[in-house]
Amino acid sequence: MRRLRRMLGFDASQGESGVALAMALIFGVVITIVSATAISFAVSGLKKSSSDEDWNGAIAAAYAGLEDYQAHLSNDNAYQKYGNPAAPFSAASSVTLPTGAQANPAFGIGTGGTWQTIKKADGTTDSGARYRYEVDNSTYAATGTLKIRVTGQVGQRVRSVVANLRQQGFINFLYFTNFEVLDPNIYTPTGGQTVASCSKYAWAGRSTSCSNIAFGNGDTINGPVHSNDTIRICAATFKGIVTTSNPNVVGGKRYTATDSNGTACSGQSFPAQPSTGPTYASTIGIPATNGNLIAETRSDLTGSTVPRPGCLYTGPTKIVYSVDGSGNGLMTVKSPNTKFTNIASPDANGNYTAGSNPSQCGTPGTATNGLASAAGATIPVISNNLIYVQNIPTNSADKNYTSTTTLPQNCGFDATTNQATGSGNGVGYPIAGEAAPAPSYACPYGTRNGDVFVQGTFHGQNTISSANYTYITDDILYRDTNADLLGLVSQNPIFIWNPLKYSGSCLSGSCNATALLNTAAYNNDYNRTIDAAMISVSDMIQVQSTYGGGARGTLNVYGAIAQNYRGVVTTGSNGYVKNYNYDQRLLYQAPPKFLSPVTTTYGVTVLEEVPTAMNPDGSSK
Repeated sequence: MRRLRRMLGFDASQGESGVALAMALIFGVVITIVSATAISFAVSGLKKSSSDEDWNGAIAAAYAGLEDYQAHLSNDNAYQKYGNPAAPFSAASSVTLPTGAQANPAFGIGTGGTWQTIKKADGTTDSGARYRYEVDNSTYAATGTLKIRVTGQVGQRVRSVVANLRQQGFINFLYFTNFEVLDPNIYTPTGGQTVASCSKYAWAGRSTSCSNIAFGNGDTINGPVHSNDTIRICAATFKGIVTTSNPNVVGGKRYTATDSNGTACSGQSFPAQPSTGPTYASTIGIPATNGNLIAETRSDLTGSTVPRPGCLYTGPTKIVYSVDGSGNGLMTVKSPNTKFTNIASPDANGNYTAGSNPSQCGTPGTATNGLASAAGATIPVISNNLIYVQNIPTNSADKNYTSTTTLPQNCGFDATTNQATGSGNGVGYPIAGEAAPAPSYACPYGTRNGDVFVQGTFHGQNTISSANYTYITDDILYRDTNADLLGLVSQNPIFIWNPLKYSGSCLSGSCNATALLNTAAYNNDYNRTIDAAMISVSDMIQVQSTYGGGARGTLNVYGAIAQNYRGVVTTGSNGYVKNYNYDQRLLYQAPPKFLSPVTTTYGVTVLEEVPTAMNPDGSSK
């Protein structure tokens, strides 16, 4: 106390009253300081709490923007073409702003640009949160993947995320089927059933008289499977998740444990899920046609939906893939009826009245290295693009028209004997001595058909789409299983070519292995390997003519299979044993311009927070 008195300048003569007053003042100051500190701390805590809420709210707003964009895509499969071309993230993209009723404030940029505001639960009051998004569709055509950067804001807090979006479609599965029956248009239904009565799901009342197909015979499926129908499963092993759109659970199962003849069976194995097998998933609709893909070869849409047209070939077309000594992917294309490989200016009837011939597609005509020459045109594999093979147009207004007088339709076989006539379709099919395929289907090797015949070692990224049939005439092998990606989209069946030699015994259905065509074109080989994602839009993927020929070895598929009806791979002792393996890359990447379902959702394959793209005033950083 004395020391304190001396420090404050008090002496003994002043008495204790002065000390008391001084101490009161000191403690008052101390209390004031402590109170001020407490108030300051409380206020800063309130500010920090508010700032934390805004920080968390900004990222929530960004996620809300991502969900909003996904909803737009689900409602409009073409929505990926929209965006703000002036947005920094869209610099490499071909996008335009939606107008009218489709105008979207989330595409705003800059300090004066619009934002999409988020309402409170009452649906009318502004919550104070908002977002914008920028779209990068520069790789969409090649990979099926969209990139989007979404920026959310609350108060002065701004946060951004980048996501990769990809359609959930047919190639999410190793094996996808719409109807678990043979095509009733080709395999005549029994028991008085009709095409219409067999083209319905078993769980919706399809008759058992339709030609149901079961998994069995030791089948092993190494990948995810989905069927819109009820699946029949016997002694088969499914190493991936199996789903079905069958809403009914019978005996604890959504599948039927019967073989193709309706006989009860066992031996099913589902190591990736409960022993009860398939779980429920909603139906995935197959489009009625792949005809819209021809638009990808139009040269008059380069400023909008088709910035890089692919290649159009007309009539029967043979494509053989190869790799040169330098490791470059090549394709040898023979297409004698092609006149223009890009098209434009459709009239009211869908005839393309203008055409062009870009060098990337080869040169029409019979000159050396021409598309109609004996050897065909050898050109580099078109990069990240689509090939479309159309039927020969029958209207003279179309630039690829050839009259039926000049080229009548010839299906390749004598109508009485079912033997190859020898005239052929211009690209080598049918081969001499070949018997007509069975069961019969419309005009197998028609001279005017949009059929494609494909084989070879493939290096690149392509999709081939045919207006009619697709024939896989030999192995299709990726040179690089990490980089190469091929899609096959066929309106009608995809056939694993399996020609049988014409003979009376073959026609009576008792062919054996010696009846296979042992020629240079076929070489009586066994086993077949196909590296590709495949879809038959209206039909099936199957081995041609399994009524004879004996055991053909193993059908190895690395990719994905999607079909409207089930295709036959084995009949009795004839055909192939299945070995199907899923290409896991198809979960994240699609072949260029591959066919999409009727309705679809876009799933997020990559999502990460990135440095904030904008300042609180909306300007770009």
